[in-house]
Amino acid sequence: MTVSAITAGRVQSAIALASSKTGVDFDYLLGQAKLESGLNASAHAGTSSASGLYQFVEQSWLAVVKKHGAEHGLGWAADSIGQTATGRYTVGDGATRSAILALRNDPTAASLMAAEHASDNKSQLEGTLDRPATGTDLYMAHFLGLGGAKKFLTAMAANPDRSAASLFPQAASANRSIFFGSGGQPRSLSAIYQRFADKLGAAADSATETRNANLSFAAQALNMGDSTVVTGSNESATDALAWAQSTLGRFDAKTGAAAASLYRPTPDTARLAYLMLAGMGGGQ
Repeated sequence: MTVSAITAGRVQSAIALASSKTGVDFDYLLGQAKLESGLNASAHAGTSSASGLYQFVEQSWLAVVKKHGAEHGLGWAADSIGQTATGRYTVGDGATRSAILALRNDPTAASLMAAEHASDNKSQLEGTLDRPATGTDLYMAHFLGLGGAKKFLTAMAANPDRSAASLFPQAASANRSIFFGSGGQPRSLSAIYQRFADKLGAAADSATETRNANLSFAAQALNMGDSTVVTGSNESATDALAWAQSTLGRFDAKTGAAAASLYRPTPDTARLAYLMLAGMGGGQ
């Protein structure tokens, strides 16, 4: 299902908020959401309990909400989640459980929890791998769980050509297109890892295209001669426009991780947002 431009914009805003609050890279979070759901916050998996923007299965969602929900205004949800002696997460009241699981389809809640989950996994993976965790490493932890990712990455380091399906038969059964080629041949650990790396890279490229389009739109709005411009004290509209165009130029010159700073709230980006809104309003 293809989401509308307006819906995609709202989703990207939610992801940008999660990135700014947690420090997790915007491009990674956007790429993960594109791979998991195509930015469709209402997506549901056909082979598991996975749902939402980041396709959290029920137990993974309850676990991350229990750990981080209170930090993001979801204390009611975190307090309602218990854990059995075997480690399973439970919610005593059925209606409350449904409400907590439904948060997976809320872009803001899903993005915040995905970012916290990635941050937790990053620390754990780096302790095991004894190297910095990449975006692909983090995606493996989301796809296979933290324990599965550690097993996958450790095995790949020892024998990259080993069949992944032989190591993860249950995951392979539920995700045949990932673990097997078009002819039914099993893919190796390194082949699956590279496929995910390529897909995340493509999603990051798409994020850059979106960022450039937003910058172009902002520049057009600010260049409207009859725009109403929000200025500072003792500042003319001309000076405000000159400042905005210069700031946009600095952002436009950046690429990759540096460009992601455009999506993180700063005094400059907040002021640019006000200027853009004023420009659009003045042209109506």
